[in-house]
Amino acid sequence: MEKLKLNKPAIYALCIGTASILLGGLWYAYSSQEKLSPKEDYKYVSSLFEDNVQSVVSTQNVIQKPYTNESVKVLNSFYDYKADEKTQQNSIINYDTTYIQNSGIAYGGINDTFDVVSVLPGTVTSVKEDKLMGKIVTIEHENNIITTYQSLSETTVKEGDVVASATVIGKAGESNLEKDLGKHVLFEITVDGKYINPETSYNKTIEQLKSN
Repeated sequence: MEKLKLNKPAIYALCIGTASILLGGLWYAYSSQEKLSPKEDYKYVSSLFEDNVQSVVSTQNVIQKPYTNESVKVLNSFYDYKADEKTQQNSIINYDTTYIQNSGIAYGGINDTFDVVSVLPGTVTSVKEDKLMGKIVTIEHENNIITTYQSLSETTVKEGDVVASATVIGKAGESNLEKDLGKHVLFEITVDGKYINPETSYNKTIEQLKSN
């Protein structure tokens, strides 16, 4: 059989023709796809966070109540010299013929004990036991805010522990100062060394508390 011989011009022409066919096929496929797919201005998930979308979760810490049991109630109020006479009477502690203005709020009113929790993130600076007040936990928070939890029957933290909001730090107990209250926690807040009313502090940020 006689072999087919091609000269160089023929080879070049064949290569160019083959390449043209391939390129033409790719162009046709691309054009067909463009016709089938409508042009849309897609917005991907990553771009959503660049369009001034506001988060629904606040990153700021707000002050919580020192308990989670919804049955707990106020037994003894914070003494406020601006309050009415009835409220002030409920803010006086009578111990051994001595009358003491309550610098915090006593929470209790249920038959059994209940968990006592940290109201803000912070560092435990003191865990001690007092003859009158029972076990006491003190926690230091940001911006010179200090919270104290008294009349505890037991504690679950130690000095130096770093706690988050709602961390259980102990159980409500009884105190020799206010035996008639039963199981309770006496909770105090100080800002820059000044006692403030806890009941007017809940659900506020640290910044809001400092500005009051």
